[in-house]
Amino acid sequence: MQNEKDEELHGWLKGHFKYKRDASGAIDKTKVIFVDRQIPCNKHRSSSSLKYHLNSKHVLASSVVTSPPAATVSKLRQTTLTETSHRKLSKSTSQSLTNAISKWIAMDCRPVNVVEDKGLMDAFRIASSDTTYTLPSRGTVLSRINQLYDTEKISKRDNLAHANHVALTGDHWTSISNHNYLGVTAHIIDCDWKLTSFALTVLKSVTRHYSDACAEQFLTVADDWGIQEKVTTVRTDSARNMVAVARKLPFHHMPCAAHILQRTITVCLSDSGFADTMTKCRKIVAHFKHSPANTEELHQQQISLGQQKEQLIQDVSTRWNSSLDMITRLLRNEEAVKTTLAQQKHKLVMLTASEWDKLQNLLEPCKYVTELLGGEAYVSCSVVLPAFCHLHHVMRVSDEDPAYVARFKTAFSKDLAEHQADMNGEWLKLASGLDPRFKDLKCLSRGEREQVWSSLEKILEEGGLSANTPQPCEKHEPAKKKRILLLGSDSDSEEENHHSNALHHYRAEPSIAMDQCPLEWWSAHATLSSFARKYLATPATTVPCERLFSLAGTAVQNKRASLNSENVNKLVCLSNWLKEK
Repeated sequence: MQNEKDEELHGWLKGHFKYKRDASGAIDKTKVIFVDRQIPCNKHRSSSSLKYHLNSKHVLASSVVTSPPAATVSKLRQTTLTETSHRKLSKSTSQSLTNAISKWIAMDCRPVNVVEDKGLMDAFRIASSDTTYTLPSRGTVLSRINQLYDTEKISKRDNLAHANHVALTGDHWTSISNHNYLGVTAHIIDCDWKLTSFALTVLKSVTRHYSDACAEQFLTVADDWGIQEKVTTVRTDSARNMVAVARKLPFHHMPCAAHILQRTITVCLSDSGFADTMTKCRKIVAHFKHSPANTEELHQQQISLGQQKEQLIQDVSTRWNSSLDMITRLLRNEEAVKTTLAQQKHKLVMLTASEWDKLQNLLEPCKYVTELLGGEAYVSCSVVLPAFCHLHHVMRVSDEDPAYVARFKTAFSKDLAEHQADMNGEWLKLASGLDPRFKDLKCLSRGEREQVWSSLEKILEEGGLSANTPQPCEKHEPAKKKRILLLGSDSDSEEENHHSNALHHYRAEPSIAMDQCPLEWWSAHATLSSFARKYLATPATTVPCERLFSLAGTAVQNKRASLNSENVNKLVCLSNWLKEK
């Protein structure tokens, strides 16, 4: 009996398990039997597996065991699905969600009251597996947006502080609530030779657009951002009040190249015999646009011809390239349009094939140039003169041109040349000369080429590289301090020779390919790089402001027409900054 007692299980296992006996009655220590259920189990060296089995499969039985403690039993127990569905989010996760929601509302210009939508809250509860989660209040979201705006504004101030030269674009915009705003964007080349552009303000204007008031607004914006001494150019449209504003500002005025080009196209189309052709096109498009039944019949014809279903496009006087888009879409669906109209009663007059082709061939180069000059992620100021030179070449009259095409080309070249004279040609020439893609200046006459290099050499001699404040990110001794050491010496001519040699060395460098980035080239060539930052940062158009107003249109809608002007500024600028990232 004593031996059998010694063979019993000890400790917490006793009372729950006992050794199994074989047919002869001998104890088999590799097998145990669970007393409550008479279920055989395997036993290994330790009792850990038996302990886990008891705690996970037989919780009630293990609850009366004094060892291990209840905390251990609860820790080892598996979590049920019911408990998982009621698990609350941690405080840090909840805060992260609040920040993400606030950033989403700011970046996509969503209304703040979207956090009150029950459907959105249900979606978040499903995604977070927390049935008690509630979206942040409007006040919380507004507070986070204000904090985000302040943080991003500090970052933009830091970018401007490290820039030597800042170019601005500005334009006015009227919201759906009939409030006027001045939009201003900044453009710089940073220490890493990256062209950066971002919004500075969308400032509400309550006065008339007189030149004095507008000039004061530009100066206020520059002073608020601490860049009044760094601004080099202001790019605006060619409206009379903006031209008058430019005369009152201490910055170089750069008229928008795209506005000039589009005005030339509009005037020349009206004055050279294309007015009737454009009227025919507009009437054909309106015939389908104003009737869903006509549009459906057109779609059926497109399908039968194996074409993709698509709407016709109506041109808009304020939308660039819309006339060409209208002609191109009509030409692509010419057969479907003719077939559809042949089955209907109408009084429309179709264009001849020659009219379609000539009109498209005339406007295609203009669209290419407009899109090329409208970019803000790459250098565009230096492209203006080569692009306009290309247009003058395309618009040369040939013997094969009909009379109305010859009139259009002649009027186009004349009008473009007249307005090109008011585009601050001196700045554009220097920008093209400092672009290693166009430094051969083939877009200019030989006499003008030498004048460009003479002007640049004169600027170098008058101010040298010290004419610009040294880049804070560039770790070299400022040229101004170096010149102090030369006072009273006979080395003035040596400095002049240095400038002259630097310019000659740059001219001797081979031009780079058109698809290469001029900023990457300048990042590897320190000579004259300060001037490159100054002249290449200016955009060719006011398209950045137009894009800013498109963004503002999504923020100020019919349901948000009474949005506070300060909130409009914060939302539009913050959306621009976040999307830039």
